[in-house]
Amino acid sequence: MNKRKLHLFQRVAIPLGFLCLFFLAARFTGCDLAAFWKRRSHLTDLVADMIPPDFSYIRKILLPLFYTIQMSVTGTVLGAFFAIAAAPFAAANLKFPAALRRILRILIQVLRSFPALILALTATFLFGLGTFAGTFAITLYTFAIMTKLTYEDISAADPKPYLALCSMGVSRFQAYVHAVIPDIAPGFLTNALYLLEANVRHSSILGYVGAGGIGLLLNEKISWLEFDKVGMILLMLFLTVCAIEYFSRYLASLVRGERRIKKEHARLLVLFLAAVFVICTVTLSPPDFSRTSPQTLRNMLDGFLHPDWSFFFSTGKDGLFYLLLETVCIAFIGTVIGAVLSIPLAFLNTRRFVPAPVCFLFNLLIMGIRSVPFLVYGLIFIRVSGPGAFTGVLTLAVCSIGLLTKRFTESLDALDMRPYHALLAMGVRPLPAICHSVLPQLKPVFTSIVLYRFDVNIREASVLGLVGAGGIGAPLIFSMNQYAWSKAGAILLGLILLVWLIDLLSSKIGEQN
Repeated sequence: MNKRKLHLFQRVAIPLGFLCLFFLAARFTGCDLAAFWKRRSHLTDLVADMIPPDFSYIRKILLPLFYTIQMSVTGTVLGAFFAIAAAPFAAANLKFPAALRRILRILIQVLRSFPALILALTATFLFGLGTFAGTFAITLYTFAIMTKLTYEDISAADPKPYLALCSMGVSRFQAYVHAVIPDIAPGFLTNALYLLEANVRHSSILGYVGAGGIGLLLNEKISWLEFDKVGMILLMLFLTVCAIEYFSRYLASLVRGERRIKKEHARLLVLFLAAVFVICTVTLSPPDFSRTSPQTLRNMLDGFLHPDWSFFFSTGKDGLFYLLLETVCIAFIGTVIGAVLSIPLAFLNTRRFVPAPVCFLFNLLIMGIRSVPFLVYGLIFIRVSGPGAFTGVLTLAVCSIGLLTKRFTESLDALDMRPYHALLAMGVRPLPAICHSVLPQLKPVFTSIVLYRFDVNIREASVLGLVGAGGIGAPLIFSMNQYAWSKAGAILLGLILLVWLIDLLSSKIGEQN
């Protein structure tokens, strides 16, 4: 009886606690939907100004767009390559030295704490302005995420074939190549293709900090209120994301064995992919060390190693604790709103539940949402809701809708539909059938996807301050641009600890599901 009461208490208390936390965070971030609705005309007017786009501007977009794709392709391939080489040393079940495993995991945790924009800004101090710095940042960003995902996949894989080869005298790394990589290859390549698409969006804003790509052009046209040119830039990004999306789906279907092609066609495909990577890599702008100051680098390192502890422990509104709390609240509210809206959109985005024409329209809508960089959403929403944390919430909510709907749709496409069709055959209406047969199957998967998106939103919220959307981004970037390295070191340390705590919390919640 006590167990039943405890279970009932948990079923009631956890949702109520979650709702209380949601409303407290919403109040802390100043969420005001009524004020947003009153000022909605600012948003519709801005969108109207983008239509029709200025097609004559396309010639000036092509080269910066190529730089964006160049950084994405080279950074993703190099990051994924280094990740699959480093991941076995971080996996506990492959029996590599424990000290090496701990050091590598700490390094990955540190790198995962920083968004690509911050890595790119840091890289410009090392390599100068240009696409080399941007590519270096995308490589590090990809390496950190792919290494974590890969060593988690390795830890979940069956180690018996690997251990059998090791017992026969094969070296650990050779055993990893022959026994583990074939097992994790489909998941690894799927993750890499997913990151490639995400990196196009990351690369498109690196120009904000001088790291190349289309971001500088985009920021310039928004600042000059030339929204017809902004519309053309966003249209080109949309077409790029669509092309990458459909090509990634094709490659993913080949990897999973859902589609087969002739051997000669497979060779041509490999040669084409290799040629794209080589062209993107050899045409990168070389690093410019002429403006790299050894004294600046020493000051940077000294500041990072000796953070400003007075700022670190400050509890005022301009202190680290308040700014980190605001960042967490922005990410939390944005993720929750995005997750709630993504669930019905995911059902409308798959042919399993709606006719093909409806699915196609929603597919285009979701790709359109995903193709716009998150800082651009911030610059758009700030004209409606004004500067502050509420703008950050709106920005991350929309970004979460695009990415969560994609991942939810993929989960629905892999679903066992027999229980759902059985309920329909018994006369149950579609909505109750979904609630009783589909959602229970997807609860653990959806929870994992939402927790991952929350982790991503923490990093994205940490740079939204760049456009006045609250959080810790503005103080961090201003500190780095003003060479206040001790304050920047305190903020970076705070971000590392915050992402680490969120990671621990996500792991605990994931274990319970």
